[in-house]
Amino acid sequence: MELRINGVTREVDAEPDTPLLWVLRDNLGMTGTKYGCGVAQCGACSVLLDGVVTRSCVTPIDGLAGHEITTIEAIEADPVGARVVAAWVEHQAPQCGYCQSGQVMAATSLLKQNAHPTDDEIGAAMVNLCRCGTYNAIKAAMRDLVGVAKTADADRGAVLATSAVMLGAAGAVLAATRGEGSEAADV
Repeated sequence: MELRINGVTREVDAEPDTPLLWVLRDNLGMTGTKYGCGVAQCGACSVLLDGVVTRSCVTPIDGLAGHEITTIEAIEADPVGARVVAAWVEHQAPQCGYCQSGQVMAATSLLKQNAHPTDDEIGAAMVNLCRCGTYNAIKAAMRDLVGVAKTADADRGAVLATSAVMLGAAGAVLAATRGEGSEAADV
C-alpha cells in the first residue's frame, strides 16, 4: 500500500487494519508520533490528515491512500507549524515533552482552520492530555499565536495592581492593630 507521508509517497507493507501509529513508528521508524493510550483519548498520537488533527492510534491505514499525512517530523516545513513550534519554545511549553508532538499537531490544525480562534475555541480544540500539566504554558503560547498576548499582559498588570492595593490595605490594617498611629492609615 502507498501512503503519502510528509510530502513523500511511501510503500508500506502492513495489514489494512493496522493503525497508522504503528506503521509510522514500527514500519517507517518515525518515532516523533507517540503512543499514549491506544483509545484516541490522550492525543499523544496526533497527526494531521489532510490538515485536520487525527488520532493515529485508532486510524487504520486502509482508508488513507490518496490522503496527505503530516507528522511532527515535518511540521516545521509548514509555516503555521513553524510558528507553533517557535511559540512552544518561547513559552517553554514542554516539560517531559512526551505529549508535545500531539499538542503541536492539534494547535497547528486549529490555526490552519481558524487563524484567530477565541479562548473558547482554543479550549475546545486543545484537549490533548499532558501528565506534566503544562496547560498554562500551552494556553499562553496559543494566546500569543492568535495575538492576544497583550491582553494577557494587561490582565497580569491588573492583577498586580490589585494585589498592590490589597497589600497596602493589609499593611494599614496590620499597623492599626499594632497601635502604630494615624500615619499607618495613610499607607
